[in-house]
Amino acid sequence: MIKEHDCIVLTQDLPDEGFQAGDVGTIVHIYRNGAAYEVEFVTLTGQTVAVATVLSSQLRPVSR
Repeated sequence: MIKEHDCIVLTQDLPDEGFQAGDVGTIVHIYRNGAAYEVEFVTLTGQTVAVATVLSSQLRPVSR
């Protein structure tokens, strides 16, 4: 199960937010036992680009 502060990878494009499959973010809140997640996306310098609600089917944990 994905936990708060875990890094994730999008598995689907989020065109309304301007993100593509493969973009990486960090979980900042979990909704309804993992049905959806609030994900923060940041630049390489640490500036927040956006925070978006993402369904569990649209992301996966970062892995090797």
